[in-house]
Amino acid sequence: MLKNVKNRVWAFDAEWVPDPLAGRLLYDIPDSLSEPEEILKVMWQEGGASEEDPTPFLKTVLCRIVAISAVERRVYPDGAVALNLMCLPRNPESADEIRESHVVGTFLDALGRCRPQLVGFNSIDSDLKIMVQRGVVLGLRAEGFCARPEKPWEGIDYFARASDWNIDLKSVLGGWGKAVPTLHEVAVQSGIPGKLDVDGNQVAQLWLAGELRRIIQYNQYDALTTYLLWLRLAHFAGHFTSGQYSEEEQRVRDLLEKESQEPENAHLAIYLAEWERLRTQITSGRD
Repeated sequence: MLKNVKNRVWAFDAEWVPDPLAGRLLYDIPDSLSEPEEILKVMWQEGGASEEDPTPFLKTVLCRIVAISAVERRVYPDGAVALNLMCLPRNPESADEIRESHVVGTFLDALGRCRPQLVGFNSIDSDLKIMVQRGVVLGLRAEGFCARPEKPWEGIDYFARASDWNIDLKSVLGGWGKAVPTLHEVAVQSGIPGKLDVDGNQVAQLWLAGELRRIIQYNQYDALTTYLLWLRLAHFAGHFTSGQYSEEEQRVRDLLEKESQEPENAHLAIYLAEWERLRTQITSGRD
């Protein structure tokens, strides 16, 4: 279970798609196949595509990261608590910001500087692994993120499985085989929005269609859901009283209401409305 809550927490999520360059390099795809759609089709075929599953899950090292989002909770020395919703790329119209090296490098550099307590869902075996893999492939340097103490209890360690600094909610919730819950299954029953208009299987098609903004919005939804589920687990583990937990949820509502006033963040009002709908349904339907 969760051992503690640090003064700086980042609940994060990453989105990735098959990397056309990886396909060209590894499968000797001829130059006559130049469109990303054609290359991805070959990659999926090499990955075992079938009629039932035309776009199978590919090894993460064969994929490029296109978006990373995080909810930051920060407690200042005077006790004030602030929330911030962060995303990369910030501007999906910027050719420089959408480069994978910028997205991954910026996030890992920020981790190395800020050293927050990380929270994810399947993050130890998935999100963080692909960041390491792609960081190596891209030739990035991330010494701050990679720094490890001699012993786990002597400092911040993002790579030790039992580390207090890297919490994977999927591992905390447990389960085996088909009994392992998805983020959506746990969240919705807890009154927290899960998947809305997009799910992970659609991300590649959205990317091919040039819909990076929608991918970022979906990515932000997952980061918010991860954060709200972490709050619920922290309350369950005794790190927040019931009154404090209500205050923490209100901070999220305040953040969503504030951010959704910006035209580019209107999608956050949809998330807030779904959150309220689920809470009302659960309140009326659960004994």
